[in-house]
Amino acid sequence: MNPSSCLLACCLLLLTACDLPGATEESKRSAQEAPERPASRLVASRRVVPANRPVGVQASAVAQAAGQPPSMGGVLPARQIPNPAFKSTEVARFDQPWAMTFLPDGRLLVTEKPGKLRLIDVATKQIGEIIGVPVVAYGGQGGLGDVVLHPQFASNRLVYLSYAESGTGGRGAAVARATLNLDASGNNGSLSNLQVLWRQIKVSGENHYSHRIAFDRDGKLWISSGERQKGAPAQDLQSNLGKILRLNADGSTPADNPFVNEGGVATQVWSLGHRNVLGIVFNTQGQLWTHEMGPMGGDELNLIERGSNYGWPIVSNGSNYDGSDIPDHSTRPEFNAPEAWWTPVIAPAGFIIYTGDLFPYFRGNGFIGGLASTALIRIQFDGDTGKEVSRYPMGQRIREVEQGPDGAIWLLEDGSNVRLLKLTPT
Repeated sequence: MNPSSCLLACCLLLLTACDLPGATEESKRSAQEAPERPASRLVASRRVVPANRPVGVQASAVAQAAGQPPSMGGVLPARQIPNPAFKSTEVARFDQPWAMTFLPDGRLLVTEKPGKLRLIDVATKQIGEIIGVPVVAYGGQGGLGDVVLHPQFASNRLVYLSYAESGTGGRGAAVARATLNLDASGNNGSLSNLQVLWRQIKVSGENHYSHRIAFDRDGKLWISSGERQKGAPAQDLQSNLGKILRLNADGSTPADNPFVNEGGVATQVWSLGHRNVLGIVFNTQGQLWTHEMGPMGGDELNLIERGSNYGWPIVSNGSNYDGSDIPDHSTRPEFNAPEAWWTPVIAPAGFIIYTGDLFPYFRGNGFIGGLASTALIRIQFDGDTGKEVSRYPMGQRIREVEQGPDGAIWLLEDGSNVRLLKLTPT
């Protein structure tokens, strides 16, 4: 064969090798299995993700977590999420439910804002009542609020409740703990040895209590304290309004809090400049994520950092209810800006970061209940950033979100005679 013929044959072989049908099929598959597009008009991130992040490494890690072989080259298609992503089953109805938490035996405690603590066996759908709940100041956004178990509940039987109470100066939130005593039969019981651990400064009004509760992996007690629609106290370290607070489980102050040298109520403060925080949850890495309601626009998703100021009421990506402007976060970089924000608002309430096995494709995602948006909002996290990736219409205001022992996702609607819903795969 002459040199010209050899050269022509080599070129033909190279062209054939480059024209593989698999590349086209891979592109089509990636397009078909792309995640649902978010329904929110605006989601902004505070931190910039490097443009040169190696996509193939991230895709391979996702594949291994899902039990698939790692990629040997190229970009893996996105994990497929069924459409619809889940089915919804009504389990029971409650009167103005606000929060819920599962007991180790699989039964569910549910707070009702007018002041009742319910216990439901979700298998038999029998509902009872736990008596001995503190008297609540019911009205507006106030009443019986959150319910959370002590990390060592199995041995100490301690339950933590938040609620609004009346007193000198007006009303304020409180957090108490008590021993839960369950009847030998049925779904009834009582609280004993009630001890108030924390009280909000009392002011006029019936809104923005926040009073969400969470425990971290070290057993510290975290409380969100709303600014009670007063604005300015959120920037005052000698007021416990508009703050995220960190306490020991008995209500005492940890010696390593960021403002211990300030004295007074400042010793309990972890972060300040908050408006109305109605979702507070730790991820498996120990990061604390919260969401809070903005004014007219500007609902926020925040990563909470030690000693940080989140800017309310000096900055917000929303406006005042009278239409007057509030400077955006971008105008004051000294304040901690949200990882994501929403205009129009979603009116967030309730928050989990999913860790179960029933929805493996949701593991590590956040779920936020939407009041005004009447939806379940799915959040995707990437290190220190987060964004909305899906919005599932629910047709009703969603007040609370919880993960069940079997990995099902549970929702409470907002209002009177509303549903407890169990979400399971389709």
